[in-house]
Amino acid sequence: MIRAYGEEYLSDAMKNLGEAVDYAVNYCQTEMQVFFDLFISSGIADQFGRSVPKIISGMTGIELVMEIFRNSGIERDLPDPQDDYEYSSAYWCGWIIAYYQWYTGIPFRDIFQSISAEDLERLYPTLHEASEERCADALNRMILRTQGDSRLKVQRIARNYTQKELSEKTGISLRSIQHYEQRTKNINKASGATLFVLAQTLGCRMEDLLEIDVNEPESEDE
Repeated sequence: MIRAYGEEYLSDAMKNLGEAVDYAVNYCQTEMQVFFDLFISSGIADQFGRSVPKIISGMTGIELVMEIFRNSGIERDLPDPQDDYEYSSAYWCGWIIAYYQWYTGIPFRDIFQSISAEDLERLYPTLHEASEERCADALNRMILRTQGDSRLKVQRIARNYTQKELSEKTGISLRSIQHYEQRTKNINKASGATLFVLAQTLGCRMEDLLEIDVNEPESEDE
């Protein structure tokens, strides 16, 4: 897997997001889910996932919180921090979700569609001393349990197409469309041409058809 940034920056990224969540929750008295929502809506999560140097390693956790609040239009006096981040469950939640995003390459926005702050906090008692890989496996299972209809099926139904009609309009075999919708064939591995014609026909972006994929990516041609 090609990740957005190298492993040499991972420690900084995990530490900084851990500190940010700890500071927001335990010192700014912001609910963790609210903070994660602001993290997404402020655009900082996207920059974090894309490895903007200033965001993943150029700021402390407290500075990240300040940037998130500022981008969200929140003006408030912030309290002085303390230095006991390592003893905080909130710190662990930020720390492990930074690792998971790096490990899988799944955008934070997609991760938080399937995993809530409450879900992360429930994992803390049993997994906070476990390896990062074991934690990632637990989060993978959680995401897979929450997946409903495939995104292709959602887009197709929204346009009132049957599978056969979509096949005829795109030239993609009915069997392939059925497999993509059933997730027995991974649409994330489809060729760019396949994704393009599907998106053009359905009037959506190619990204709107991609699934949350917890496996190592490989290329696949139609």
